[in-house]
Amino acid sequence: MKKTILFSLLFLASLMLAQKNPTVVGNDRDIHGCIGSAGYTYSQIKNECVRVFEQKIKLKEVDGDKSYSTMTAVIFSKNMKKAEIFIPDGAAKSIILERQGKSKIWKSGKAIKDAYVLVPYRKKGYQIKKNDVVIYQ
Repeated sequence: MKKTILFSLLFLASLMLAQKNPTVVGNDRDIHGCIGSAGYTYSQIKNECVRVFEQKIKLKEVDGDKSYSTMTAVIFSKNMKKAEIFIPDGAAKSIILERQGKSKIWKSGKAIKDAYVLVPYRKKGYQIKKNDVVIYQ
């Protein structure tokens, strides 16, 4: 009987502690409301939360020196004048590239330390270059 009362008290105490410090799964929203643990990140071009791995244009890392490879996605603005790339190793979640004139080359602005360029590759693909080195295609 004493054991039953003791276990009941311990159980009630643990419930009371859990109410003071509830752990909510998926409660990791960023400043835009995107839930990172569910794979969402904010897209500046779409102005909404997206899953990078669900985007139409996905590029794989070229010659990664890690034991794993990463991927990135490209999202274009409706008028194709801007492209948003998601670089996993970068400080920013995404980088906006702007098209140069009527060419099909998109470049990062001078405010960004490294120079990123998006260029067409083969018939339907793209390459991302960082400081003139291909990093994704």
